[in-house]
Amino acid sequence: MKLRALLVPFLFWAAAAPVQRAAAQPAYPSRPIHLIVPIPPGGAPDIAARVIGEKLQQQMGQPVVVENKVGSNGNIASEAIARSAPDGYTIGLIADSQVVINPHLYKSMPFDPLKDLLPIATVVEHEFVLAINPSLPPKTFPEFIEYAKHANPPLNYASGGNGSQHHLMMEELKQRAGINMVHVPYRGGSPATAATVSGETAAMWAGSSNAAQIKSGRLRAIAVSSAKRSTEHPDLPAIAEFYPGYDNRIWLGMFGPAGLPEPVLERLRAEIRKALESPEAKQRLARAGGLEPFITTPEEFDALIKREYDKYGKVVKDLGLKID
Repeated sequence: MKLRALLVPFLFWAAAAPVQRAAAQPAYPSRPIHLIVPIPPGGAPDIAARVIGEKLQQQMGQPVVVENKVGSNGNIASEAIARSAPDGYTIGLIADSQVVINPHLYKSMPFDPLKDLLPIATVVEHEFVLAINPSLPPKTFPEFIEYAKHANPPLNYASGGNGSQHHLMMEELKQRAGINMVHVPYRGGSPATAATVSGETAAMWAGSSNAAQIKSGRLRAIAVSSAKRSTEHPDLPAIAEFYPGYDNRIWLGMFGPAGLPEPVLERLRAEIRKALESPEAKQRLARAGGLEPFITTPEEFDALIKREYDKYGKVVKDLGLKID
């Protein structure tokens, strides 16, 4: 009887302990969330992160702190996300190229984007605009292709760097159109834009940050890179109208470290979707240069990553590109 009397309180404590520990765990989120972006303030990922971060802060009741971690084609930011604790307090809004291009481009990477990063949700997408220096004779996309075919010496085109999405997209266009242009890589989008505006280079792929140059006429927009015409540039043809299957858009997605608990993952997905469906967020993203909410299912997001990983892997291999 004495043994039984001693055991009963012990067994009650043992059974209650897990419940007490679970109750002691505060509901997510209980402290600030850090949202990492791979570029300096002002570009598309930074703008989207701040718009969505503000909505998440309102919805979830905790501060969302945007951190700009710049360098190595986004690898520094991606690694910081991958190496963070899998608790939902460090996530990142990164560009597609960091997941589907960089692994093919770099000879060695300190982490595996496909294994060490967990896709949470797609956030926004945006087409590129093929833009040329306005002093060139062509006024339309077909005229530009004909002009480029006969240019001697070949026209130069600018990109934000070797292996950048702008670089690979233009190489695909060159192949599809049968034209020759010389790639001039710059250290980022801003100097590439300056080179095309000044006439140092003839053409470039313009993004949301180039809206002002296009509107002012310092760049002449002649086509969009998406499969169909865009709402922002309805008068511009889609390149796919001339070369079926050509479809290149930038998308930004929210990622976390592998191993995020399912309840945290589901909460983040639900809150991000709610934020993207907000009329206020839609308006602010549109004003930022035509960024459009990009809502998919987790299965669709996984399929998108695989499809584009394979696509760009082939392009990088065909071009023989590698970065040490």
